[in-house]
Amino acid sequence: AVPNIDAAYAIKEIKKNISIPLVADIHFDYKLAIESIISGADKIRINPGNIGDESKLKKIVIAAKNNRIPIRLGINAGSLEKGIQEKFGSPSPDAMVESALLNVNLIESLGFDQIIVSIKSSDVLDTIEGYVKLSQLIDYPLHIGVTESGTVKKGTIKSSIGIGCLLNQGIGDTIRVSLTGDPKEEIIVAKEILRSMKLFKKGIEVVSCPTCGRCNVDLINIANTIENKVDELYTTKNIKIAVMGCAVNGPGEAKDADLGIAGGKGEFLLFIKGEPIKKVPEDKAIEIFMKELEKLL
Repeated sequence: AVPNIDAAYAIKEIKKNISIPLVADIHFDYKLAIESIISGADKIRINPGNIGDESKLKKIVIAAKNNRIPIRLGINAGSLEKGIQEKFGSPSPDAMVESALLNVNLIESLGFDQIIVSIKSSDVLDTIEGYVKLSQLIDYPLHIGVTESGTVKKGTIKSSIGIGCLLNQGIGDTIRVSLTGDPKEEIIVAKEILRSMKLFKKGIEVVSCPTCGRCNVDLINIANTIENKVDELYTTKNIKIAVMGCAVNGPGEAKDADLGIAGGKGEFLLFIKGEPIKKVPEDKAIEIFMKELEKLL
């Protein structure tokens, strides 16, 4: 986010310390977009609903063209152009699509086609419908997400449904999980969505079973502890681990896991690739499991 000129200037310093693309998100003031481009932003996101008239947009386009960087048209249901709001009466999927097409055509008329488009709503079904319609009308890359989806708990659910449904239809080139919480949570959720859709195959996938009457170990605490420890690890490999509560949900149902444990009475069975290796006491299960996992990294 670039809310003021100091934030735009800061891009120069940020760029010195990172090796990934930096996107500058601009609202209201077109001059901030231009200054962000000068400062080295790799992409500019603008909201046509509040950036101003065509003359201001033209200046942004010229700066982007001169610096060879793309522009994301970020259409937001909560800030559609006044004329479109009056026409449709609500921020409907059709209203968002019309805004996107209007602005795409406007930018193309300025001789620029390095565009990526998003049309976000906090309504999951409106978001899905809008992107499906837009994907049939333009060939530009689409940035997808459910905006203002909520807190980490509920926002994760809404984002997973919205983004997952679109990805399953082959729609979406970049994604954003929007949560009210630590931004790190957004990255974790995004990775898990991509992993679930088989679009991200690096890192550690954690599988754990629900608790039931067969469980005789402290599965919830152990599973959460292992997952938290795993989140701190990095690997370029694709590793699947399983933390199971009983023999039913153990090696049998998690036989494709690279490493797993299945609970018994006060102990766990350690298994690798579905094959039982040894029994370990419950109070040592986490320690032994993590040591075995480190061997796979």
